Amino acid sequence: MKMHRFMRFVGSYVLVGLLAAAGIIWLAPDLLQTEPAVIEVTEPPPAGEGDLAAAEIGSASGYRVSYADAVEAAMPAVVNIYTSTRAADPRNVLLDTPLFRELFDDPLADDSEALQTSLGSGVIASDAGHVLTSHHVVEGARQIQVMLSDNRTTSAEIVGTDPESDLAVLKLDLPNLAHVSLASSDRNRVGDVVLAIGNPFGVGQTVTKGIISALGRSELGLATFENFIQTDAAINPGSSGGALVDATGAVIGINTAVFSRDGNSTGIGFAVPAPLANAVLQDIIKHGRVIRGWIGVQVQEPSGETSAVEIVGVLRSGPADRAGLQAGDVIVALENRPLVGVSGLLDRISSMEPGSSVTLVGERDGEPREWTVEVTERPSDLARQRPESPPLR
Repeated sequence: MKMHRFMRFVGSYVLVGLLAAAGIIWLAPDLLQTEPAVIEVTEPPPAGEGDLAAAEIGSASGYRVSYADAVEAAMPAVVNIYTSTRAADPRNVLLDTPLFRELFDDPLADDSEALQTSLGSGVIASDAGHVLTSHHVVEGARQIQVMLSDNRTTSAEIVGTDPESDLAVLKLDLPNLAHVSLASSDRNRVGDVVLAIGNPFGVGQTVTKGIISALGRSELGLATFENFIQTDAAINPGSSGGALVDATGAVIGINTAVFSRDGNSTGIGFAVPAPLANAVLQDIIKHGRVIRGWIGVQVQEPSGETSAVEIVGVLRSGPADRAGLQAGDVIVALENRPLVGVSGLLDRISSMEPGSSVTLVGERDGEPREWTVEVTERPSDLARQRPESPPLR
């Protein structure tokens, strides 16, 4: 009996609760609705040393990244270069003689086919007005005009060129020139953000963004001395000689070429690294040319070997010939330091002062040998060798 009363008591309260809940749902359904959780997604500030210069601009949705400060630091020193070259006249070589042109009031002046124009870019790299650009931009140029970022224009003179690195130095005679210093050390890493500044297709100064895709690219056939920075930042015709800068605005390279069938950007571009460009700049300013060491040998890497080079030719009466080197000799070390392929030998020999001596360690017919070679200055006409012939080192 007591249990029956207890159950009736509990059941009555449960029934009252259910009726009350039903009434609330019927009369005030809004009381049971809850606001959905709002998740705000913001882009965090970029991490890494190279991205510290990217401006973090606050907005209602978080942050956006800008490289305007880097561009502002480098762009004033980037110039547009316009060149003209005289094409060979198929009619008569006498038409281009000074006497004939004087007598007949320059008969080639109206011949549009006799004058070819091209364009490129350059970087003002000293307060004295020295401009670094690509050798192929000014090769054979009879007139060079330069337009600065402030729209001033002036003619430029060639101080010196270095076809073997595809670099050239021009000189401007203008006051108040913005200039930049080339990065003195090579701290680049694959994946770093880079900006290419130049004058593509002559449309005017343009900035493209990408990353460093690879470092130390060589054996591309673009120049004798190759240690290129590869980037996917767009480099198009007219951008050659322009600046490749990092996210802080430091110039880390001089844009030189693009891997493409038609000359347009395909996401594979190359730049001469700043340390090499700066060495060429300083040599040309000081000597009017680049001075490199040379021993007069043609070499190749033996099959399956990457740490040795085989001599395939020796220049008669050259430094290596006088030291007793012969075709077929294999070199494994220079000054007791192991070699890393053909480019390793080339870089180390070229960095030596003419007049110094170098010890080469290797073998002949399987027997250990050593040779002491006197280094001389690398001839300037080696860049005109046929492409199919191994270059003289």
